[in-house]
Amino acid sequence: MRTEPDSTPARTGTGRVVLASLVGTTVEWYDFFLYGSAAALVFNRLFFPTGDPLIGTLLAFVTYAVGFVARPIGGLVFGHFGDRLGRKKLLVLSLVMMGGATFLIGLLPTHQAVGAAAPLLLTLLRLVQGFAIGGEWGGAVLIVTEHGSAKHRGFWASWPQAGVPLGNLLGTAVLAVLAAVQTEEAFLAWGWRIAFLLSGVLVLVGLWVRLAVEESPVFLAARAEAERTGAADKPPVVEVLRRYRREVLTAMGARFAENVVYYMLTSFVLTYVTTFLGLPRGVALNASLIAALVHFASIPLWGALSDRVGRRPVYLVGAVGTGLWAFPFFTMLDTESFAVITVATTIGLVFHGAMYGPQAAFFSELFGTRVRYSGASIGYQLASIVAGSLAPIIATGLLAAFGSSVPISIYVALCAVVTVVAVVWSPETRDRDLTADHAV
Repeated sequence: MRTEPDSTPARTGTGRVVLASLVGTTVEWYDFFLYGSAAALVFNRLFFPTGDPLIGTLLAFVTYAVGFVARPIGGLVFGHFGDRLGRKKLLVLSLVMMGGATFLIGLLPTHQAVGAAAPLLLTLLRLVQGFAIGGEWGGAVLIVTEHGSAKHRGFWASWPQAGVPLGNLLGTAVLAVLAAVQTEEAFLAWGWRIAFLLSGVLVLVGLWVRLAVEESPVFLAARAEAERTGAADKPPVVEVLRRYRREVLTAMGARFAENVVYYMLTSFVLTYVTTFLGLPRGVALNASLIAALVHFASIPLWGALSDRVGRRPVYLVGAVGTGLWAFPFFTMLDTESFAVITVATTIGLVFHGAMYGPQAAFFSELFGTRVRYSGASIGYQLASIVAGSLAPIIATGLLAAFGSSVPISIYVALCAVVTVVAVVWSPETRDRDLTADHAV
């Protein structure tokens, strides 16, 4: 049963925490997704020049995937110290690391200037991005979840999730404006760098907001109890792997389709529309811009619905919907109509929002407070290695091998099956008390 406080002052405090978490998360995901967009539009030509555009894009997406490999490491490190020291300190550190790496990407020399050193430096900075974002998600959603009221936990916790499409929206908007006001030559020569250098300003804004947040009261109470009983000496990661294996596997499976579908709809779609269909990059960027705006609005609505009907039913709507939508999606892209491409991408992202909206509350409710940062981060980030990191690579490889979108649709549908099985296997968590220990 829900025993956490549900008073007006708590909700007011939650609003301030949500704003701080949303702003910081938006900045970090602006940085992370900017790389994905640039990999499809710029890096394939400036850092990985080849005779075949698809091969260059494939190589650029390999460095894109490197960031995902670093995410579980970041999740482990940040999760350990987040469960020991608190959510706030680690959130500030992740923001500084992410912003610094993105700013430096904007200063990198290209392959033409320094040869093989250019893609190596790009890969190194991508590793730093991945490490930082690996620690960001757990802290951002937990500090909101643990501040918020039990009755509206799904709604409040969905707002940091909404920072993901908002960051993508911001990054896509900046690239779209730069592409619209510059010639192709100017954009490739120096224009793309502006979007990365802007990260320095955004990080300062994010820090100003995030530093004003108080530490999670649920965490402070749990830490005091752990210190009293001596449990604080136990490494959180070890306890997660010993007592929460089922919960970690549940989170990984639930994350699988959600992660694959999102990067298909935000990164690979740029490659498909610009390289395979040969349409102007403005078509893909503007369609993504509109779709991201609708996606941003849909996530809190799905989160609120999960407070009324449960996490599992809403999540299943998203998983089944995206699996089925994968087939008409590419057919609609092939019409080469801007309006149809926009509708196809928007509907796909709305289905994705049905998974992403309740996800923060769902994963947080799976773990006890002392190991929640570690447990949620491990489940969330481990799935990224085999899901989101490989999605653009697999999709690009299938497209190059078969010259058709049908194998890609089948791939997405199979990923949806994995998520459906994981969610059906999991218990409903909506009514859980965050201060209780739910390990089996």
